[in-house]
Amino acid sequence: MKLPAVWLALAFASGILASRVEKSAAFWLVACILAIALGLSVLRLDKLTKTSALLVLVAWFALGGLGASLERAYIPHNDVTALIAHGVLNVQEPLRWQGRLREDPEQTPLGLRYVINLQSVEAAGKTLAVHGGLRLTYYRSPDGTNPPELRAGDIVEALCRARIPRNYLDPGAFDERGYLARQGIELLASLRSVELLQRVGSSPWSIAESLARARGNLLNRVDHLFVGNPSRIAVLRAMLLGDRNFVNSDIAVEFQKTSSFHVLVLAGLHVAALAFFFFWLGRIFRLPPVFTTVLVLAALAAYVGVVQDRPPILRAALMTGIFLCARLFFRRVALLNTVALAAIILLVVRPSDLFQSSFQLSFLAAAVIAGVAIPWIDRTSTPYRRALEHLSDATRDRLHAPRATQFRLDLRALTNFLASSLPKRVAHHAELFTAMPLRFGLRVWEIFLLSFCIQLGMSPLLALYFHRASISGPVSNVFAVPLAGVIVPLGFLTLTISYASPVIAALLAKCESALVALLLVAMRWLSSAPGISWRIPQPPAALLFAFFIALTFLAVMAWSASEARAHQNARVPQTSSTAIAEHCVVIAILILAALIATHPFAPNLKHSKLEATVLDVGQGDSIFVAYPDGKTMLIDGGGASGAAQVPGFHVGFDIGEQVVSPYLWSRGIKRLDVVMLTHAHHDHIDGLHSVLNNFHVGQLWVGRDEDSPAYRQLLAEARTHGVAILHVSQGYDFNWDGTRGEILWPRPEDPSAELPEPANNDSVVLRITDGPIHYLLTGDAERQVEKTLLDDQQSLQSDFLKVPHHGSKTSSTAAFLDAVKPQIAVISVGQDNSYGQPNPETIQRYIARNIPLFQTDLNGAVTVLTDGRALSAQPFVPNGKIESAALR
Repeated sequence: MKLPAVWLALAFASGILASRVEKSAAFWLVACILAIALGLSVLRLDKLTKTSALLVLVAWFALGGLGASLERAYIPHNDVTALIAHGVLNVQEPLRWQGRLREDPEQTPLGLRYVINLQSVEAAGKTLAVHGGLRLTYYRSPDGTNPPELRAGDIVEALCRARIPRNYLDPGAFDERGYLARQGIELLASLRSVELLQRVGSSPWSIAESLARARGNLLNRVDHLFVGNPSRIAVLRAMLLGDRNFVNSDIAVEFQKTSSFHVLVLAGLHVAALAFFFFWLGRIFRLPPVFTTVLVLAALAAYVGVVQDRPPILRAALMTGIFLCARLFFRRVALLNTVALAAIILLVVRPSDLFQSSFQLSFLAAAVIAGVAIPWIDRTSTPYRRALEHLSDATRDRLHAPRATQFRLDLRALTNFLASSLPKRVAHHAELFTAMPLRFGLRVWEIFLLSFCIQLGMSPLLALYFHRASISGPVSNVFAVPLAGVIVPLGFLTLTISYASPVIAALLAKCESALVALLLVAMRWLSSAPGISWRIPQPPAALLFAFFIALTFLAVMAWSASEARAHQNARVPQTSSTAIAEHCVVIAILILAALIATHPFAPNLKHSKLEATVLDVGQGDSIFVAYPDGKTMLIDGGGASGAAQVPGFHVGFDIGEQVVSPYLWSRGIKRLDVVMLTHAHHDHIDGLHSVLNNFHVGQLWVGRDEDSPAYRQLLAEARTHGVAILHVSQGYDFNWDGTRGEILWPRPEDPSAELPEPANNDSVVLRITDGPIHYLLTGDAERQVEKTLLDDQQSLQSDFLKVPHHGSKTSSTAAFLDAVKPQIAVISVGQDNSYGQPNPETIQRYIARNIPLFQTDLNGAVTVLTDGRALSAQPFVPNGKIESAALR
């Protein structure tokens, strides 16, 4: 069986996938025992038969299912989330939590962050043992008061109100709760005062504590050594130790646009750079292979320990370790087997990793390198690079393939010509002048080809998880990869030397800073090129399947050809039929990649129906409207109420990038005909910046001009993207293929009046009519606007009402509800918000009128549909109020 680890890894992963269907651990245990028993009964020690090989694969398949089932079933008896779910702990009140600091306090632009491994909690007058992680955030106070000095391993006590992380309940939303749980964080909390966090002891010494403190020391040393440009310091903190808290958001986008984000985050590239550096040191000091391997492994083990639980680093270090150990025992090591063996080890430890994007991206990249990139490099540049060795020795010509031999003959002739033409004092360097540029060019080609293969192979997952396509990767990585290969080892060398000689370290720090500056300039210049990167919806599943089938065929052909050439000493060329077949597969992959990158598919809209989906954006508003003729409109983009901005940083959650855009991409949307802003409060406007950047927008509709920096910035951004801006007010209407829209508020503004501050009562109120069905979308309009609309005797009757101003006590008056007479009402509101919304009295007015009411904090996104005759509501999370009922 060729590549045995690959087959075993595929079988084990398939079992993990199958456990999603059959979840019983008992079933998988029985299957595993039967497969092993049957395998032993037909096993022949002298020969591996097809039957026994198949049973081995079946056993590994069953082991995968068993491991995944056991992982899901294991929950500690004192798991903190289980205690909360069973009502043992009431997190609605502040509790006194005690535990051990997992790492040194983490600096953020606004304060400090603590991760505590919980040990106990005081609740209802007694102390309970708990298991789980709490992430505690402290925002610096204006008076400069700092929390106590704490280090990893300290036992601390915090009085705070903790909460379980909540996912946004929208299609396409990111699973933040699962993401944090994989980091061992089950609860979040904010520290309101420094007095509420106290050190109460210290834990016994441990290696993990020492490594965590070492990381904290190194981060502080980075700040002290690389004084000056904050952007360079932030990039170094990210590249060396994985702390991206201070990376300017614009810089992050530049790296994303150029497909070089792997340089900025801890990834396999950093492990490769360090491994190469220490391997080079072993060669320089002429260490035996065993000692060189031990040196590299020791360095990587220390690196993995210091950067802590960073899965991409762990995976890359494991693959490197397996590869280096295998080299000590075998002449040739199949890199695909190494990748597969690393995957098996990690999946045995945690089977659920198979479903994580970082795991998939890491091993897909490694598999593409091993299965496609390296065989292509071996076929294209390696023969010529080897031909450059001992160029003057004609007796070695016969050892090379015919083309490489001719290459040597031509270069030798050129070298002789140069030697005869150059001055005598440099003539003996003629071979260097000839070979050096060619070696450099071949290495550049290899980096280009490697980057091209990785970007091509990973394009489906990048589109699926990050909704981005880029064509600049092969070029940008020619600059980024070599620079990162120097920056990473030089950075750690500088940090190490700083403990012995601050003067030498300061000189090295200047060189390091210059390299980082060069990297930033290169990425900024490359990212500024038009059309190199764009955002796309997630690809159809069938397209992904076809792509990976074609990629598998390509890897099999490329690897098989490479193996055949290796066994025949690389002198037999690839047959024409094999080459044609491989070219056809490459063309098919390029076509499929182009389909993924351009997404030429119609959006997922309800044909000939009017749809309004009120998204769950927390305490804010965002409504997606799709019209029967296919036109689309987004009303508001949500955002953090009263959001603060630190220059260069996104503080908290970017609701437009991480909630609204993923929802639209999940619907296959690339273009929005209209984006409408009701008014310029942060909880309505903040998310629209990302929407303008991520989608092709036809027009931006706004109501009254308002005196707000956020509003002015949005208009400027719209102009930058060539989006037409239209001011709408009372009396403006439109008719899109029979579906009519009418702006009921605000009234036309006085051009001579001063610009007002943003106000709820400036909200644009839109009424949409499809046949006899009416939708009324009210923004944050309050009772004054409701009364004015009633006094104007405007027709307000509507079947669907987006409840004004999040259901506050200042809106939804009895007279207004009696005039509208809605059959469905939806409140867009954040869970446990500080405003006390929705107001209980307001809710009671809806209940008294038997109006079916939904809340986005409870039901998630709510879609209201009509075909012009019947009306239905479809909440993302049904809770027994209305699931999908015809109401008319």
